[in-house]
Amino acid sequence: MVRQSLDIRLGQHLTLTPALQQSIRLLQLSSLDLQAEIERALDENPMLEAQAGEDTAEVLAVVQEVESAPEPDKQAELYSSTRRSRDDDYAERPETGASLTLREHLLSQLGTTRVSARDCALVSLLIDDLNDDGFLESSLATILEMLDPATGVELDELHAALRLLQSFEPSGVGARDLSECLCLQLEQPDYDCLPGLRDESILRIARLICKDHLATLASGNLTKLQELLGCDTPTLQQAHACILRLNPRPGSPWSKPAADYAIPDVIVRKTASGYRPVLNESALPKLNINAVYAEALGSARSGEHSALQGQLQEARWLIRNINQRFETILRVSDFIVTHQQAFFDAGWGALKPLTLREVAAELGLHESTISRATNQKYMLTPFGTVELKRFFATGLSSGNGETTSSMAVQTKIRHLIEQEDANKPLSDGQLATLLDKEGIQVARRTVAKYRELMRIPSASLRKSQALARR
Repeated sequence: MVRQSLDIRLGQHLTLTPALQQSIRLLQLSSLDLQAEIERALDENPMLEAQAGEDTAEVLAVVQEVESAPEPDKQAELYSSTRRSRDDDYAERPETGASLTLREHLLSQLGTTRVSARDCALVSLLIDDLNDDGFLESSLATILEMLDPATGVELDELHAALRLLQSFEPSGVGARDLSECLCLQLEQPDYDCLPGLRDESILRIARLICKDHLATLASGNLTKLQELLGCDTPTLQQAHACILRLNPRPGSPWSKPAADYAIPDVIVRKTASGYRPVLNESALPKLNINAVYAEALGSARSGEHSALQGQLQEARWLIRNINQRFETILRVSDFIVTHQQAFFDAGWGALKPLTLREVAAELGLHESTISRATNQKYMLTPFGTVELKRFFATGLSSGNGETTSSMAVQTKIRHLIEQEDANKPLSDGQLATLLDKEGIQVARRTVAKYRELMRIPSASLRKSQALARR
């Protein structure tokens, strides 16, 4: 039988005070989130007041000027592994001149279509389910399950409504996947933009590829694709070229995402002793304790206005923690700039290896603190506005016994690919050999990993794309 007893034991444990919790939370906020937090505090706490100075509009004006400085490195972006983006081809479409949303654009077409009220309601329901790219988010079976059974809607009716929606402009809207989207555009092709499709044999091959062989096309194995289709090389190349000019995101011309602003917390300036970081004065909050309220509380008897006394303490905590936040960001930025002086002269190719642990050990802080101080914190450099965490990169050994950063290796890989012969693109093994000649020892699989991180297609796919552009 277990005997119950009471014991008194001494122990120690770490407790986060409210002030420390607030300090940690403020450190991980971006500049825009911090601004929102301060505005909330000003609304809720009468003890806080903002100093006269730059308002948010002026700060954003500074940001727009900062963001106009481009970064030198160019990221290769692909909407899919089978094609290059052709958004520029669609940016000048007549529809984009209006400030309509995709939903409004489709509803306006529906309003001019002679259909029953029931069909009109079903098409409107499908329009509401489209995403920004113009694709149907849910399956028709899922949409049917969401409807009230009392309406008596059947799956065939939804299929008919979808076919009506897919007949609207832009071509390809209402598709359920990429294959259907491209096939819809090939049902009634735009011969002015794609004159090659006037040839029935090319159009037939293009339709077959989009319907059944997109995966093979994405692999870049045109020889296998030619065997599957039973066509000659010129026909396949012309069909491939036409597919590359189709729009995989038909709703994109109507998608206008909100502008994202990256307010730099730190600005790097060149001095006689090298590059040095300074805090961005436009991003520094200017807060004060309300002197009238503070004086009134100071003359009040003890115990009176306890709620206001608490708000006064919270206001002091907020001001102190905000100052500490920027001091930490500046300390971390100063170490980064000192360690990465070569970057500010030569760019990403000169970036040195650096880890959170190194910075934490040097500054006497925890790694999690360094992580919070660099995430969503930005630095204005000669190469544009850069997030602080981008300066951290693992090291790779080089032939002379030194190490180089993974970011520098990626920059070299991109440079080699940009200079390659488009008809004979470099394989991952060849890239590894060229890097080794420059004193950078890196495995082929590492080259492949970095290439994929930069969203650069494989050598076979780059070759097939080059052939299709001829």
